[in-house]
Amino acid sequence: MTDLHVIFDNPVIPPNTGNAIRMCAGTGATLHLVRPLGFSLDDKHLRRSGLDYHDLAHVVVHDDIDACFASLIDARVFAFTTSATRHYTDVAFQPGDALLFGTEPTGLPHEHSHHERVTGQLRIPMLPGRRSMNLSNSAAVATYEAWRQLGFPGGV
Repeated sequence: MTDLHVIFDNPVIPPNTGNAIRMCAGTGATLHLVRPLGFSLDDKHLRRSGLDYHDLAHVVVHDDIDACFASLIDARVFAFTTSATRHYTDVAFQPGDALLFGTEPTGLPHEHSHHERVTGQLRIPMLPGRRSMNLSNSAAVATYEAWRQLGFPGGV
């Protein structure tokens, strides 16, 4: 298992979370889901997106953001937001780092992106005039960059 953490704060679109489950199964990252969830973990769209990877991924559900952060005692937490000025490629990721992503329609609330546990805010560059990337795509871009920097531990 990779010592990386992906956090989805209040995800509402089942296929995005299903895709993240599949991505975390492939990288060994732990997926943390912060309630409220906009779907049931038994949702057929979530299951279809994750295909048969549910048993291969480590998924933890937390009641709120503080409970999630409390479970990541020594982790550096990087909040991904379109309002950040620092690119995700400007960080030297370390084992144990956590990548925090907001809900699909609105992104991270300010109090979560600026929480005392957040090490910094990062962005994925895009062309001007674009609102945001898809949640599961954003998580995959950032997770694979962090895993690459760590040397793809456990990967083949």
